Amino acid sequence: MVNNGYDRDFATRCFSQIEGFGTYGFPESHAASFALLVYVSAWIKWLYPEVFACSLLNSQPMGFYAPAQIVRDAREHGVEVRPVNINHSLWDCTLEPTEREQWAVRLGLRQIKGLAEADAKRLVTSRPEAGYPDPRALWRRSGLGRGALERLAEADAFRSIGLDRRRALWALKALGEPPLPLFAAAEEAAVPAGNLARDATGKALSTAQASEARAMALLPEMPLGEHVVEDYASLSLTLKRHPLAFLRTDLAREGLVTAADLAHLPVNRRLSIAGVVLIRQRPGSANGVVFITIEDETGVANLIVWPAILERFRRAALGATLLRCTGKLQREESVIHVVADRLDDLTPRLNTLRDRTGEVEPGRAPKPPFRSSAKPPGYDAHDIVITSRNFR
Repeated sequence: MVNNGYDRDFATRCFSQIEGFGTYGFPESHAASFALLVYVSAWIKWLYPEVFACSLLNSQPMGFYAPAQIVRDAREHGVEVRPVNINHSLWDCTLEPTEREQWAVRLGLRQIKGLAEADAKRLVTSRPEAGYPDPRALWRRSGLGRGALERLAEADAFRSIGLDRRRALWALKALGEPPLPLFAAAEEAAVPAGNLARDATGKALSTAQASEARAMALLPEMPLGEHVVEDYASLSLTLKRHPLAFLRTDLAREGLVTAADLAHLPVNRRLSIAGVVLIRQRPGSANGVVFITIEDETGVANLIVWPAILERFRRAALGATLLRCTGKLQREESVIHVVADRLDDLTPRLNTLRDRTGEVEPGRAPKPPFRSSAKPPGYDAHDIVITSRNFR
């Protein structure tokens, strides 16, 4: 460059830029191969978002985003996602027809923490064409152990037979040891049908089952917030309601904005936003800068944390599940960031979700108050667990 008449200082700066790119730039063959994969993936996601989401869920663990973010993104793109269910789910996530042209994604039994694939396959292969009518039938036909059955109940997988997780756990606790098939048949035939109580559908109940049903009717209704906590504990995601939706009134009162607001607020405005931490990245080429992605009920927000701010608020930046960021908004076309100047750990607020009712679930009327000094049967408290993915 100097021989061709360029200034030496200019030539040195150009060379330094080229040299810097060489430490992380892709060779052409790699870039072309990667571009092809990106193009094909984008084509599938654009035209068949339900297929794309279902495939990613069945390929876990992998990649950048956890199942909760894959499900959230699919639903934002109009995909119906259906919950894990003892009568509809297979081990893998599957596609089910809907009244629209697009298919629905049915979450598979693979989403349930601690459920062995062998147990899931026993459930599926033993499942009658009409489905399991009650927990007792599932227990008898599949031969699943109590641990596997309770994991299904904790995952709220009994909804198709009218039982939420608490009532399913109650029903399972009433089961004893499975009788041999001959004695099971004899037991069901032991009491004349005319003497049996009947459930709401007219199905005959034994004396023990009738007593169990009466006791179950006294169980307190599980708050929606508690369902969300238990969903995360057993499935690592929820289809009911985002955790931040329960806290939004309090956060709005404190002046916090939502992720959706960032697209419309003035650039360089100082603001505060809170969200569940999804991803922390600290690329080697970023000179110590940490990039954090958080999520609330309206979408995701990207935070930039400079090294000096990271050192001041390290505990919150690296350890928080629910993080509040105060900083300046930057936006250039569709690229939006908040440059942090303060970070606060709000994780303890997630532990208040258990007592928040939110909205009454569709199709289920609220129960009258239930007062008891003891914890309800089937109650096993969990703190909400939302695991972030951290990359260096």
